[in-house]
Amino acid sequence: MKQALRKIALGSFAACVLVVADSGARAEDAKTPYPKMAPVEQYMMERSAEIAMAQSAAPPSISADAEVMVMGPHGYEIAVKGKNGFVCMVERGWTAGVDDPVFWNPKIRGPICFNPPAARFNVPITVKKTELVLSGRSKEAMAEAIKAAFDNKELPAMGPGAMCYMLSKQGVLNDQGGNWHPHLMFFVPDTAPEAWGAGLPGSPVIGFKDTLDRFTLFMVPVGKWSDGTDAAMSEH
Repeated sequence: MKQALRKIALGSFAACVLVVADSGARAEDAKTPYPKMAPVEQYMMERSAEIAMAQSAAPPSISADAEVMVMGPHGYEIAVKGKNGFVCMVERGWTAGVDDPVFWNPKIRGPICFNPPAARFNVPITVKKTELVLSGRSKEAMAEAIKAAFDNKELPAMGPGAMCYMLSKQGVLNDQGGNWHPHLMFFVPDTAPEAWGAGLPGSPVIGFKDTLDRFTLFMVPVGKWSDGTDAAMSEH
């Protein structure tokens, strides 16, 4: 179960956390059906549908006043101006790790809503990755460009208090069409996951280090979707 849950994280993501919830996914990495980028239009969404999906990442009390970004043919753009400092968007598979089978999967949709500190740190990473892949960069070239951007301080340093909501029923994080379970994610500078008790027997916290985006991610499942309905924990 732990191995399966670790794979939920939509990796880069900045990411966040677009990983495959299937525990056998990594074993099948070598024969992934998504060895290269699909035609760009397969990653696109109708604008109003993408806005609604992005807003579904968090409760309306948060997302109604959040900025919403949608993906255009060359990258993300602001579709709805916000008032509360939160930013909601729908991430694609390339926010996962470069070795993740979902990286080029055109079906991946990860509704996510960042609080203000995470919006300042995570959103620029997602925006940068998206611009790079939509410009035709390979995933390896994208990773090298992100590393250089951090080294050259072109991407912001993480501040305290960064977290996000992933409470949408609409997400698609794997080929089984699943969105796993509603959860919160917390981003901290390089930290041992064990410092939060992550992964220890009986702990509800899942944690791992993202070496490309230079943070440690902690995931905490919660009991309700963004519409307030109960979510039953399942092992998928």
